[in-house]
Amino acid sequence: MAKLTFLGAAGCVTGSKHLVEANGKRLLVDCGLYQGERELREHNWEPFPVEPSSISWVVLTHAHIDHTGYLPRLLNDGFRGPVLANEATFELCQLLLRDSAHLQEEDALYAEKKGYSRHKPPLPLYTVEETERALARFQMIPRSGPHQISEEFSVCLYDAGHILGSSIVELTINENGKKTVVVFSGDLGRYSQPILKDPAPVRRADYLVCESTYGDREHPTDSRYDQLADAVNRAAGRGGVIVVPAFAVGRTQTLLYVLRQLEDQNRIPRLPTFLDSPMAISVTDLYEKHREDHDLIFVKEEQKGDPLNCHEVRMTRTVEQSKAINAVKTPCVILSASGMATGGRVVHHLIRRLPEPRNLVLLVGYQAEGTPGRALLNGARRLRLHGEEVSARAEVVDLPQFSAHADRNELERWLKNFEAPPKQMFLVHGEEAGSEALEKTLGEAFHWPVKIAEYRETVELT
Repeated sequence: MAKLTFLGAAGCVTGSKHLVEANGKRLLVDCGLYQGERELREHNWEPFPVEPSSISWVVLTHAHIDHTGYLPRLLNDGFRGPVLANEATFELCQLLLRDSAHLQEEDALYAEKKGYSRHKPPLPLYTVEETERALARFQMIPRSGPHQISEEFSVCLYDAGHILGSSIVELTINENGKKTVVVFSGDLGRYSQPILKDPAPVRRADYLVCESTYGDREHPTDSRYDQLADAVNRAAGRGGVIVVPAFAVGRTQTLLYVLRQLEDQNRIPRLPTFLDSPMAISVTDLYEKHREDHDLIFVKEEQKGDPLNCHEVRMTRTVEQSKAINAVKTPCVILSASGMATGGRVVHHLIRRLPEPRNLVLLVGYQAEGTPGRALLNGARRLRLHGEEVSARAEVVDLPQFSAHADRNELERWLKNFEAPPKQMFLVHGEEAGSEALEKTLGEAFHWPVKIAEYRETVELT
């Protein structure tokens, strides 16, 4: 009998891993890294719950590290099958996984230098060399239409509208002549989001595994343009620097697009805008390359010029160029990864800019528990960054309008496309409050059988 086991993103929003078994074959949907609180991150170092060599395939919904970042470790521990993804996801993974490995090696060296790790010596979870071996396992699958993996499994991808290449995965299991359809939402995007198409409708599923990141709330209806313009003008008016911890994939490109629109409308000054992330620069090139993802509005904007290029944008690829930003004393915008301020160049910018009240930090995405971004969101006045205490006196502004995750209403809107209820719906990729609220909402509104997935729980797909 086919089985489904939740090996990650069950009771939390990171570490997505869903194991499907049929006829003695194993397939893993997503292979994500745990992020956030130490208790979660320690899962990354634990032995994998099943023997990695027993897994024949990995299928990816999208490239974000909490869905792909464990791949090098899985391979290092024995996995030898192909990693199946569409072309855009593969190209993003080349950037994100290499960056993840580089940051882990870099952070291990920094921890050893500063002496703040409890490990002697500090070690990365995986290396750049191990990551290259993982990338060599990738195989491209079509962006749409059915793709036969084996006698037991076939997949069909649908646009999820979350980031470039993001997909809803429809997995068909063929066991003893009986077909069972399991749909994995992955991370669902929002409707009417700049650049990307809306989430595609899916009509049926025997079992549905759905994210619940914002299952307990609705995003503000205020205009993202108005809110961003107010923040930029307020900080610039007092001579401040605006630091934006922005995910290199998706959020950075949306911000560049909206900033350019505001500049063209003369609603904000044309400030120097530093895109201080080599990966984000490369990702922006990919966003412009993969036009199959673009919505009609963005296509029209492209005909008039480059809609992702602010008038005073400065691309800072090298470490020396990044350090030079420290000397900037006049108003500017610094877009830098990572989006939750857990690593990367943005941490150095926060160390320098947070203590100054005239500066402003913009939070434009989900901030997981245990991250510096969540601490700032919760009003922390001091942060520990790279082993040192940093005073947080800068203004902190949260702009959830820029979230790339569907909220409660948008999740319901997508679910209404199903022509019949699934036998069972499982909620994943959400903190306790979000999942519980969505479970209650869907039970009342849809009368579907809904259950919050539990870590390492195995269910039979009857």
